[in-house]
Amino acid sequence: MKRSPNAVSGKALRAFRRRKVMTLEEVAELIHSSIHTARRRLKEWRTHTSYNQNGRYYVLPDVPEFDAHGLWHWRGVFFSRYGNLKQTVVELIRRSSAGLDAGEMGSLLGLDPRSFLSSFADHPQIKREKSQGRFVYYCADRSVYSGQQQRRSALSAHRRQPTAFEAIAILVEKIKHPALSNEALSQRLRKQKLSVEPETIENLFVRHGLAVKKTPRSV
Repeated sequence: MKRSPNAVSGKALRAFRRRKVMTLEEVAELIHSSIHTARRRLKEWRTHTSYNQNGRYYVLPDVPEFDAHGLWHWRGVFFSRYGNLKQTVVELIRRSSAGLDAGEMGSLLGLDPRSFLSSFADHPQIKREKSQGRFVYYCADRSVYSGQQQRRSALSAHRRQPTAFEAIAILVEKIKHPALSNEALSQRLRKQKLSVEPETIENLFVRHGLAVKKTPRSV
């Protein structure tokens, strides 16, 4: 007795789920069809396409366990609930609290940012700006960009290292006045027309192991 198309389709779907991810050619072999038919079936099943491996792999929509960023990895194959790589990058940037730089995007996606970021330099949905010597990518929507840029500025101020010229000025003042706090040093530098925040001075000292460790007061 010949099985109904629904029964054949159900068996194929169960096999697909067991294997987790498959290529177009593997799906065609699984359902005993042409590539054209397999491609149509994948569309009917609403499968996700991998954003790496040249989009060669597919997964059924109920299989991935997407993380908080909407991403899922399976044995070196990467998927996103947002679509292909370009759609995913745009969405990750839009959802970020302070925009994303190349390193942050690479860490999230599990990819070398040099392999894909060049195509986003003039993307209409992305605003690219240089901050602390590196490019940061923000959402081009003004209402989103404003908050992202403000939070990035706050982060940059907290993490910023002084320039070589500023570092020399800081060290000279510290040698002259070793007892001064970072806030007092910052004020003295302003008189020299150098705008260096106390946090930046602290970053310099921490980086070079010069930070003064605070000892708890005895009771």
